[in-house]
This record gives sequence, C-alpha cells and structure tokens, in this order.
Amino acid sequence: MRKHGPWIIHQTCEVYSDPWIEVSRDEVTRPDGELGSYATIRIKRGVCVIAMDEARNVHLTKEFHYAVGRTTIEGVSGGIEDDESSLVAAERELAEELGWRAARWTHLGQIDPFTSSVCSTVDLYLAEELVQYAAAPEGTELIEPVSMPLPDAIALIGHEITHGPSCVALLMVALQQPRHANDPSQREDPADA
Repeated sequence: MRKHGPWIIHQTCEVYSDPWIEVSRDEVTRPDGELGSYATIRIKRGVCVIAMDEARNVHLTKEFHYAVGRTTIEGVSGGIEDDESSLVAAERELAEELGWRAARWTHLGQIDPFTSSVCSTVDLYLAEELVQYAAAPEGTELIEPVSMPLPDAIALIGHEITHGPSCVALLMVALQQPRHANDPSQREDPADA
C-alpha cells in the first residue's frame, strides 16, 4: 500500500508492456474514500524538435502515423533511450529523421500531452545554425521533409499540424521565450535537474 497524492494504491497489476508502452491497473482507495481501480498508460519519454534556419524557415516531417491512421506534419520526434539525456536524444532524432545537425540548441521546456490516464512527458527543443548531412531514418519511418516559413507553420496549427508537442513547440518558438541549451548549465537532461 502506498500513497499517491490523495489516492492510496493497494495493488498494481501490469496489463501490458513493451519497449515503448506500459499499461497498468491499480486497485485504489479514491480521494472520496471509496474503493476502485485506475488504469494508466506510460509511454517512453520523448523529444520534439523544431529545426529553424537563418531565414526562419522551419524544417518539419511529413509521415503516415499508425495510431491516427493518417499522414501528419510535425516536428522531429522520438523516444529518449535509457542511456540518453533529452538533448542527446534530440540531436540523434534530428540527424536520423532530417539529416540536420545543429550548432545551437534551445530547450523550450517540457510538456505532458495527457495528464489523467497517460504519462508521456516530452522535452521540446529549438535547433538552429543547421548543417545538412544525410538522413538515416529507422525502418518504420517513411519521412518526407517539409520546409516552410514559421508563420505558415503557425497558420497550420489545429488542422494540418495537430501533433500536440509540435503545436506547443512552434508556438513557443514564435513567442521567442526559450532557454538556451548551449549554456553548459542547461545541457543536462531537464528531468534529472
């Protein structure tokens, strides 16, 4: 038995687990004192990167995504491996998916796209001072690079750009209120701070 905010968890049963997702069901005492159960999904922590060149064009990805069953436009996104900081994961994903390397990184913050039944924290980054190399996407990724001026990307939010972390990151870039990851004190994994 353990306390979890105003809830008490009596027992946890793992329903499903793979390298990306864990589904569990807790037997609980609810905040109102009644007994019940609560199912949660944990998705591997991830990153979302908005790559922007000197002309303020953003470089995004266009790809069919299995869960939503359609092609979406979004920032470079992927999971953080166990041995990586979020910045290292962001650098790796940008190189793999679009073939870009960036000399300047800005950590824009963290978001929780869902908070009631899904735990899926995402670190947001802005990548600038870009140099093009060859992309090396994973076997599950058929990525088409998409480039457009930042205002055009902002105008697509809510209809063509619906990926939550990408929407938030684009808006944060447009507001230009980032923290700089090139500051050595900001280069460590924000989750470890």
